[in-house]
Amino acid sequence: MKDIYENPLCARYASREMQHIFSPDFKFSTWRRLWVALAESEKELGLPITDEQLDEMRAHIDDIDYAKAAEYEKRLRHDVMAHIRTYGDACPKARGIIHLGATSCYVGDNTDIIQMRQALLRVRTLLVNAIAALGDFARAHKDVPTLAYTHFQAAQPTTVGKRACLWIQDFLMDLERLEYELAHLKLLGCKGTTGTGASFLELFGGDGDKVVELERRIAQKMGFDACMAVSGQTYSRKVDAYVLNVLCDIAQSMYKTAQDLRLLAHMKEFDEPFESEQVGSSAMAYKRNPMRCERICSLSRYVINIAGNAADTACAQWLERTLDDSANRRITLPEAFLATDGALTLVINVIRGGRIYPKVMEKHLLEELPFMATENILMHGVTQGGDRQELHEAIRRHAQAAAVKVKLEGGENDLLERLLADPAFRLTREDLDKVLDVGKFVGLAPRQTESFLQTCVSPVLAKYAGELGIEADTNV
Repeated sequence: MKDIYENPLCARYASREMQHIFSPDFKFSTWRRLWVALAESEKELGLPITDEQLDEMRAHIDDIDYAKAAEYEKRLRHDVMAHIRTYGDACPKARGIIHLGATSCYVGDNTDIIQMRQALLRVRTLLVNAIAALGDFARAHKDVPTLAYTHFQAAQPTTVGKRACLWIQDFLMDLERLEYELAHLKLLGCKGTTGTGASFLELFGGDGDKVVELERRIAQKMGFDACMAVSGQTYSRKVDAYVLNVLCDIAQSMYKTAQDLRLLAHMKEFDEPFESEQVGSSAMAYKRNPMRCERICSLSRYVINIAGNAADTACAQWLERTLDDSANRRITLPEAFLATDGALTLVINVIRGGRIYPKVMEKHLLEELPFMATENILMHGVTQGGDRQELHEAIRRHAQAAAVKVKLEGGENDLLERLLADPAFRLTREDLDKVLDVGKFVGLAPRQTESFLQTCVSPVLAKYAGELGIEADTNV
């Protein structure tokens, strides 16, 4: 039976890897590892904790009795106390020293940081694979001419590969921001109820150096270089805002890329992967909608809006702690990562399996090329002895007449034929063919593409070579 709500981010979009990071198993086993790290460090600094107690705690890190924890929480209305009791039942000899000196945020906030770090690493892997896929796409199509657009109106030609470089550059900027936040993540540590460390100072008989050393040892055991320098009961919620802003930045890049591909799909210049039995519409059997790119945009828009939620939470904290962040963060932090994971996987999938249509691109180019070629034709006419101003006026008149034929009559653009027939230009068919060489209109696009891939993309892919090659299948 499926008679209760299930989150579509898990059922339809996000990977098992990302779902595991925010799973109860990951969360509560991390709580227990933090309790072990605390007890080990307290023993090392002289508190009366035995090896037997530590061994018992280590033996029960993963065997969590969720039913018992739920029963405790129903009675106690406190999730951390419920899990302390549950862990204590599994470790009767260690029960009295579990969570010694700590407050709930010791396990809650430190685990949030650990989850976000692990999730950022997952996002980084997806991001570099998206960059790699786009790099292959750009290199394969660096010489394929296509019409470029400003204001979604025909402009000068570019190449397919050069356009892809614009998408890659955004993702490279996102990768830099992600690495910055990864490098600056710190544990909350164990600073106690209001961040003063008073409970631990009491435990260590007033020895402040041991309190400081306790944090250092816990950070080291949990794989961090340092803890927050100061805090209230919680770490500053600006950390969440910084991290979610990174996801927001990636979402902006994903949306831009997928939206561009949707426009190209409309013009029949690009198709995302479409499977043999895939249905585009329940009513219109012929439809082949860009549903994967649409889903990328949909999920990305969600991530972009969650980032504002984190900012609201950061500014609303009272003094050393308030609890109106808790329920909110339980939802926003996992869902921002799950949605980013699902959308990035789709970006990789679409780029790896997408297909371009150069003949359609050529058709669109030829429809607009007559207008773009007029400057070159003007220069040719001048070299043949014509008056620049007179030729300019002739082109203006011919262009307007050709535009009327296209827009009002639905005819073909006959501007070139008009210019060819105008004796003022002294233009032969051979001259015209030379002028219309598309390669002369794309500028440095192929060279820029190759240079960008070599100098900007290749070093990044070499740095993350061990993370490349992941599968990127869609769930539905």
